[in-house]
Amino acid sequence: MGIFPTDRDLNRPPEHVELEVSASTFGLKSEELNIRLDEFLTRHLKWRSRSSIQRLIKGGWTYVDPSRPDSPNGSGEYIKESRPGRKLKDGGRVKVVIPPDSRLPVPEVSTEELSILYEDEDVLAVDKPPLLPVHPSGRHHSDTLIQRVHARYQASHLEQGIAPRLCHRLDRETSGVVLVAKNPRAHRRLAGQFEDREVEKDYLAIVSGVPEESSGEIGLPIGPALYSDVRLKMTVTAEGLPCKTDWQVLSTHGNCSLLKLRIHTGRQHQIRVHLSAIGYPIIGDKLYGLDENYFCKQAEGTLDAEDLRALQLPRQALHSHRLVFTSSVNGEPVEVVSPLAPDLQAFLDLRESD
Repeated sequence: MGIFPTDRDLNRPPEHVELEVSASTFGLKSEELNIRLDEFLTRHLKWRSRSSIQRLIKGGWTYVDPSRPDSPNGSGEYIKESRPGRKLKDGGRVKVVIPPDSRLPVPEVSTEELSILYEDEDVLAVDKPPLLPVHPSGRHHSDTLIQRVHARYQASHLEQGIAPRLCHRLDRETSGVVLVAKNPRAHRRLAGQFEDREVEKDYLAIVSGVPEESSGEIGLPIGPALYSDVRLKMTVTAEGLPCKTDWQVLSTHGNCSLLKLRIHTGRQHQIRVHLSAIGYPIIGDKLYGLDENYFCKQAEGTLDAEDLRALQLPRQALHSHRLVFTSSVNGEPVEVVSPLAPDLQAFLDLRESD
């Protein structure tokens, strides 16, 4: 169970958080858990001190749906609780209302129209532009892809308590096809297809260099890059998880090539790691290309014109080109294709004119 409700409108600041009291979270058996309310919230709301949480509870912002013998998972009804020392048992639930003066501001959402590649009653396929985050995060609170989707379906879905949800994600710099489920049933079915590797996923990438072969397969295992200062960086390692990427050269342009890639697994940064490992890093990749210091400089906001010239592109030249999934409406295969993004096509055209 997440802190925030999954069906909330992401264009409105969250008004409360919900937490499940689970003994397994504390490494205990069900009958062993007997924890104070303020201690429980301190464990989960790590950004607040225990004294501030006690003030929150005494101020009447906390509600408890307790676990009882006749309702071990709560009754579904929350009762206001102003005692910090209230004891909680396994299976109960806690709701904390966020005081109005502590809520985030209403996020700004672009009025730019979504580029729709496919739509039926269950699924929306969007052509994501580069540099647009798909979901709110610590760095990007407003104007993300899912917030634009929520703005589109405000009246038809969100006001009925149905929140469209992403079926998968792309990096902020990657462009191309993203699938969005318009209801919980479709999300469950599509999530299952991704998990079972039933979705065909083809990408286009512009890489540095020209491979000697016209096609090939990369089967190198991938795991965390423990040597790196960048925590999210991955690398090829014998201790990693198995991965498979097929690649094919579509065209060459001077000292770079356009590749089509199909991934049979979905590891973090799989394509970028695999291509870098075989000596053909993606143009503009700040983490797996020339030097990971470009990634650090971008995070610090210190990338300069000289850095951008070295990178050749302001973003990684990776594009989600094609997805094939099974429709939850009629059980038939659906193919969604996004042409190479305009900025990447312009980069190749410029190479042709040199």
